[in-house]
Amino acid sequence: MSRYGDEVAAMAVPLRDAGDFDVLLDRVGDARVVMLGEASHGTHEFYRWRAELTRRLIAERGFSFVAVEGDWPACDRVDRAVRGLPGAPGDPRAALAAFDRWPTWMWANEEVVDFCRWLRAHNAALAAEERVAFHGLDVYSLWESLREVLTHLREHDPDEVPAALAAYRCFEPHGEDPREYAISTRFVPQGCENEVVDLLVRLRRHAAADGTGRFGAWQNAEVVAGAERYYRAVVGGQSSWNVRDRHMDETLARLLDHHGPASKAVVWAHNTHIGDARATDMSVSGLVNLGQLARERHGPDQVVLVGFGTHHGTVIAGEAWGASTRQVAVPPARPGSLEDALHRTAPAEALFVFPRDDPPDLLTAVLPHRAIGVVYHPERERWGNYVSTVLGERYDAFLWFDESTALRPLPTRRVDAVEPETYPSGV
Repeated sequence: MSRYGDEVAAMAVPLRDAGDFDVLLDRVGDARVVMLGEASHGTHEFYRWRAELTRRLIAERGFSFVAVEGDWPACDRVDRAVRGLPGAPGDPRAALAAFDRWPTWMWANEEVVDFCRWLRAHNAALAAEERVAFHGLDVYSLWESLREVLTHLREHDPDEVPAALAAYRCFEPHGEDPREYAISTRFVPQGCENEVVDLLVRLRRHAAADGTGRFGAWQNAEVVAGAERYYRAVVGGQSSWNVRDRHMDETLARLLDHHGPASKAVVWAHNTHIGDARATDMSVSGLVNLGQLARERHGPDQVVLVGFGTHHGTVIAGEAWGASTRQVAVPPARPGSLEDALHRTAPAEALFVFPRDDPPDLLTAVLPHRAIGVVYHPERERWGNYVSTVLGERYDAFLWFDESTALRPLPTRRVDAVEPETYPSGV
């Protein structure tokens, strides 16, 4: 029996169905942002229960949109499907199956299909302006976002097309290879920054004049600017991780403004993004993340962070970046880790909502906490895949699944396997 046994027993709520989230909804209260994590990008239980909780947040607490660790253009196609917009597919599955950046299974999977079908049915009973949206927060879609900007400007703002073409032609010699662009900035440090900033200033001005129709073009321009900064940082000596998470934080803030002063957001991302970095050894390396930045921007009372974890099971992950999808065994967690302690003392599936005052030792101890990326080698766990964590400072609540199973990927078409820099491997 772990030394934390009595503490775990006092906090644990066995998780049997969505009704068991009542205590967590009470903790959410009037918070404007709820971030729901995952300890891997390939675990069925994380996706299933995250969706169950999100359904209740939408149906009972009026949350306005779901924002995920995904590309803006690809998620925009899903958004159009779940909100039933003209020209969108009738089944969100078609929009999800079109995801083409590796690892496609992060969002192109049956678990997300089930949620998006529910969301489309939920939205069908609402007026257009009340429908719940689905957005992407990430920074990787440089060329696709730039093409989206060009398409929009040709139709709606032809006078601004030259600015977009200038940016496009600056990037064009790199053949849509971000690594090649990043390397080029060693020799021309400014890269395409001037062209991108000029385009962004113009799109911001137009969006301010018409905050609805032009918001998507503005956001795509923000992605282009964020991606340019990100790939320049990869070779420039600064942390590209921080560029990426600051971009996601700024996108989330922009979406809350766009959806109105009463809007509320559910965020889906890896634990390493949503768990406050200040409570981990990430902070020693000068890294920040989305959960930390949201607490700083909106205030800790307005942000609820929920982590996820498992002791053993199976997961979808790649052997290397761009490798074929495979199901991998997740070995029993490292002795002395958070997962090991919960395996010894917690129910097989459980919810923990942390007390605000007088936290027990489990919440104040520094414990290794497993983080599995899209590239995963179980045999390396004895020296990697764990983040030193103060649980009660990193999250406000935690969902636990002692034994977990791999999620169910959709078959997809072409896959772009360009490798970004991530921490740990692909989160």
